Amino acid sequence: MKHRIMQVLGLVLAAALLAACAPAANAPAAQAPAAQEPAAQAPAAQAPAVAAPKSDELYIFVSAMGNLEYFNALKYGWKWAGDALGVTAEYVGPAEIDANAEAAALDQAIARKPAGIAVFAWDPVLQPGIDRAMEAGIPVVTICGDSPTSKRLAFIGSSHEQLGYIGGLAVAAAIGGKGKVAILSLPGTQMFDDREQGFRRAFKQFPDIEVVQVGDTKADIAVAVSTAKAILQKYPDLAAFVGTDSTAGMGAATAVKEAGLVGKVKTVAMDRNSDVLQAIADGTLTGSVAQDDAAMSFWGLQVLYNYVHNQAPLTTDNKAAKANTGPFTLLMNANYIDKSNFQYYLDANKLYAP
Repeated sequence: MKHRIMQVLGLVLAAALLAACAPAANAPAAQAPAAQEPAAQAPAAQAPAVAAPKSDELYIFVSAMGNLEYFNALKYGWKWAGDALGVTAEYVGPAEIDANAEAAALDQAIARKPAGIAVFAWDPVLQPGIDRAMEAGIPVVTICGDSPTSKRLAFIGSSHEQLGYIGGLAVAAAIGGKGKVAILSLPGTQMFDDREQGFRRAFKQFPDIEVVQVGDTKADIAVAVSTAKAILQKYPDLAAFVGTDSTAGMGAATAVKEAGLVGKVKTVAMDRNSDVLQAIADGTLTGSVAQDDAAMSFWGLQVLYNYVHNQAPLTTDNKAAKANTGPFTLLMNANYIDKSNFQYYLDANKLYAP
């Protein structure tokens, strides 16, 4: 059962955000953002600044599920950081959801004795390899997915509670601060429970918003659609759906479209996959919350590089003192996407594509 849960987690993470993450920081209460008018089409996304001269100093990002669109931004950010720092940055690991194959790729990376390793730590099977690397003197950070009980230096990713909070404020604005709302999620999985709590924290600021049901999508688009349809039948006066991932959001949007309720029942999703962005463009989705995905890997390599080259003098000899310096948890920003800005994200997806 545990293995099945992790597989489901991997699927959903790949679709948008992945792995058990650090505890969310509570943001101060805020008013729902005002609706914005659509903006003109965004210009083509720009590449980063000129790369620094490259050295043979090697940093390796070990991941899985690399065939999925979500990971294009992570690959891009890793290469971007390598170019900016003038080091060799490689991305390795299985294209599919395969924790054992990723663990094998991690062992192979350790054998190459790189200057540092980043790991997408979405499965517990990866912890022994993380610990072995650290014991061998190779600094390790986890990106997007964490292994909090491992010996890793730092985690770089998202606060899942904050993702939900931002989405909750957006949907509250879309429905005028009142109405019945249903949440589509994967109950019992921590990261999605955290996102649900973020939605609820936002809704607490609006006494006239009522969460009437939490539907289980089982990380399956067909189940998400059927669950949303059942909720629409039960609550014909439903004002909005919110989804804790792209599967939930797209399932809700599909059900609303097939019921002829686009524009009447608002739908807010998670992630910035191209299908999600296209649904925002055609009005099927009201909006979505995007993680700062390219920045995760960019800052992950920055943390490793600075640990190798620019450690703060916590002691007179940090290595001899076995003292770690630098960040332990680095949380990235989250942003709301709607018709006013989706094109910028869509253009970036084209930039990230291999």
